[in-house]
Amino acid sequence: MKGKVVRREETGSKMRVSMYDLFCQQFDGVSFDVFNRDLERKNWVLLLQNENGVLCGFSSMDIYDVEVDGQTIAVVYSGDTVVDSETWSDSALSYYWMGAIDYLRRLYRRERLYWFLLVSGYRTYRFLPVYSASFYPRYDKHTPGNIQLIMDTVASARFGNNYNPETGVVRLDAPAILKSGYRGIPENRLSDPHIKYFAERNPGHERGDELVCFSILAEDELTRLGRRMWTKGRKLFPDTDD
Repeated sequence: MKGKVVRREETGSKMRVSMYDLFCQQFDGVSFDVFNRDLERKNWVLLLQNENGVLCGFSSMDIYDVEVDGQTIAVVYSGDTVVDSETWSDSALSYYWMGAIDYLRRLYRRERLYWFLLVSGYRTYRFLPVYSASFYPRYDKHTPGNIQLIMDTVASARFGNNYNPETGVVRLDAPAILKSGYRGIPENRLSDPHIKYFAERNPGHERGDELVCFSILAEDELTRLGRRMWTKGRKLFPDTDD
């Protein structure tokens, strides 16, 4: 697969239909209008295509500044992210996404970005400990107060009363619900402490409840594998003086 990061307004109607069709392979409960309105709230999109130009995956992102406790930080909010299940063995999404983040960090002239994401599936949550050394919430560390404040500030601003700060869960009016083939957690996977923790923190994940998660996106805050993906991804996106 080959990837490219484009501004949201560069995704034409044909591409948006392809994105929605791919989304619907794995999710129910979201109309095209809702999908499109959500996309309009993002400013960047990573597109993954095969050698024939067929869309195999995408991830929408919104990068913006947030003031928290008198400080301004640059937040990356991850929107819909879907990869064709037939390509799950391919790590292209990981290194292209890392490369896109590093490219955007340089474009926005930021030392680091703060990743804010909603998680309704254990597979997505499991990516956090694989690639990030600094992510929350997690079973083995308490979420620091300054990090929790960022999470609460961003979640409340974006989702209002749909966000419950006591549970850390967002319950959307029109949630995306994983199709039956992808929904739920196999019993044997609960032996993984990260997955067990996710199931406990987000007991309504099968009905589309989303756990608010956070990670620091900087090379020195990644795991060894995360740094490898970061380095590989950086080579895919040129430096910019924009």
